[in-house]
Amino acid sequence: MRSLERLFRPESIVVVGGGFWCENVIRECRKSGFDGRISAVHPTRNEICGSPVVRSVSELSFVPDAAFIGVNRHATIETVRAFSKSGAGGAVCFASGFREASAELDDGVSLQNALVEAAGGMPFLGPNCYGFINALDGVALWPDQHGLAGANKGVAILTQSSNIALNLTMQTRGLPIAYLVTVGNQAQTGLSAIAEALLSDERVTAIGLHIEGLDDLAEFAGFAQRAHALGKPVVVLKVGRSQQAQTAAVSHTASLAGSAAGASALFKRLWFAEVTSLAAFLETLKLLHTVGPLSNYKIASMSCSGGEASLIADAAMERRLEFPALSDAQSRTLQEALGAKVALANPLDYHTYIWGDVDAMGRVFSAMMDSDAAMGLVVLDFPRSDRCSLDEWLKVIDAVDIAGENTGKPIGILSSLPENMPEDVALELLDKGINPFCGMEESLAAIEAAAFLGKRQLPDAIFVPTAPNKSVHLDEVQAKKILKKHGVAIPDKAVAHSGECAAEAAEEIGFPVVLKGIGFAHKSEAGAVKLDLNSIEDVLVAASGMATDAFLVEEMVAGALAELLVGVMLDPAHGYVLTLAAGGVLTELFDDNVSLILPVTRDEVDNALEGLKIARVLNGYRGKPACNRSLIIDAIMAVQDYVLSTAVAEVEINPLLCGETFAVAADALIRCEVS
Repeated sequence: MRSLERLFRPESIVVVGGGFWCENVIRECRKSGFDGRISAVHPTRNEICGSPVVRSVSELSFVPDAAFIGVNRHATIETVRAFSKSGAGGAVCFASGFREASAELDDGVSLQNALVEAAGGMPFLGPNCYGFINALDGVALWPDQHGLAGANKGVAILTQSSNIALNLTMQTRGLPIAYLVTVGNQAQTGLSAIAEALLSDERVTAIGLHIEGLDDLAEFAGFAQRAHALGKPVVVLKVGRSQQAQTAAVSHTASLAGSAAGASALFKRLWFAEVTSLAAFLETLKLLHTVGPLSNYKIASMSCSGGEASLIADAAMERRLEFPALSDAQSRTLQEALGAKVALANPLDYHTYIWGDVDAMGRVFSAMMDSDAAMGLVVLDFPRSDRCSLDEWLKVIDAVDIAGENTGKPIGILSSLPENMPEDVALELLDKGINPFCGMEESLAAIEAAAFLGKRQLPDAIFVPTAPNKSVHLDEVQAKKILKKHGVAIPDKAVAHSGECAAEAAEEIGFPVVLKGIGFAHKSEAGAVKLDLNSIEDVLVAASGMATDAFLVEEMVAGALAELLVGVMLDPAHGYVLTLAAGGVLTELFDDNVSLILPVTRDEVDNALEGLKIARVLNGYRGKPACNRSLIIDAIMAVQDYVLSTAVAEVEINPLLCGETFAVAADALIRCEVS
């Protein structure tokens, strides 16, 4: 496929179609200051918004760099074919009624396939998309009004929703947006390729991705490597759930490691910062544009209100953010500036004693940053300029400016309510290198995300799995046999086909034993598992109460201190998702799980286990001995070895019984390719 350079930074544009949407593309390009050539194609009109018109693509006297195609879906295909043959740089396909409408239109899929074929090597965006805005070069292949201003540098935002893209252009938070691109159906050119193309523009400071579903796992991982190499941070807002990940799995793993968990694990693996709201998305991008990634999670907060100090302290409680305690030197400097009446702490309520005194505020803010805090925050909600004066509030900006120069550390001004940060003030702060934070919750989310990115490393390789052509569930006996072969410890066992045979097998294994009915996905719910059977009579009674003639008799593993779930699920959109969780009945009772993308290292598994709530039990709780962490990790790595060696859809051990000297798979299931 040809480079996207001509499409995104064109010197000539052609608009095909003459309705309102197409007229608006021409208007918006001119409004944005595009000084290149603009022509139109229409069968009857002589001019469109002052631009010359020809009757067909073949009549154009030049080969355009970019085209906006705003005709119906059938005409779109032939128009794309004509541009491709002419050597055009690329196109935006506005029309809908392709694959996205396959449930309503019988020909939606076939038309999209025909569109891709017609394009050949010419890149195009869509179909079913608004196109893009390049605010750096005044290009707006965009069929609607928008709120972006010109920019010298800024962030690039990609989204799969045209309406959300439109809404983002209307933000008044001061965020400079360099590119805004809608990807539509991604029929040919996917989000990964577009994002990678925008990375190469040195004026782009960070990338923001609003994602409904990934286009290609391998390409997405390649984009991550490129972003890391260029030192450009990436922020992700993931919405929706991949239909590919909605399997008919019968395990707990499937419910714990759905598409959302798989996506989050993938983003973390690639060192992308994930946020959960549009507001946090914008605030994170703004902070990265202004300051970049942060060195740690420590912040210093300053306000002239105890209420604001309490608000920010409470808002940070559920995050990894820290407020480092004041040193003796800080306290002495602060007391000299504030007097004896002010209680010194971080967050600091500096009261109103120094309000309006730029020098004193500058000394206080500087002293607060005389620590290992990576970011300073001055909480300041500006008054309404139509009814009030901003003069005294503007002095705080001067004081922050002084403190920034004194300490060389980033200090932002945070309005607790977004509407209390006027856009003109936000832009003034950006010019000074002071980040204008809008809204407390989203701003703290942004700081946390920037601190995560400050720790980022070269992304590890992602294993791109091959989905089984046809999968089948193996019973527990088969599953354990496979896992044992790969190094997972299992109890001594025997298979029996009657209650009497089960009793004989139990006597050979040695009491106590566990009796399980074979053929049940969830044995506990079906009454098909009985524990701690101590005699032949116990086994016979237990077998008579199960609706099966096939039994698994196992030794009763004594001395277990904890139970874990170890599961791997194939998520075609994100790779193999390893889930570790509290096991047994606790899996459903407690929200205690973590997901990782394979492959993983022993250290990564160890850190993940330590992040579980049940880690306190694994480490020895209230005088009880600790579980053998090394053996637990051995079992998890053995599961990984199996998964990476064959076409597997799902593996689950639940529970993995953990003790001082063992980690044994008490139950297991596998869904794998039919051989």
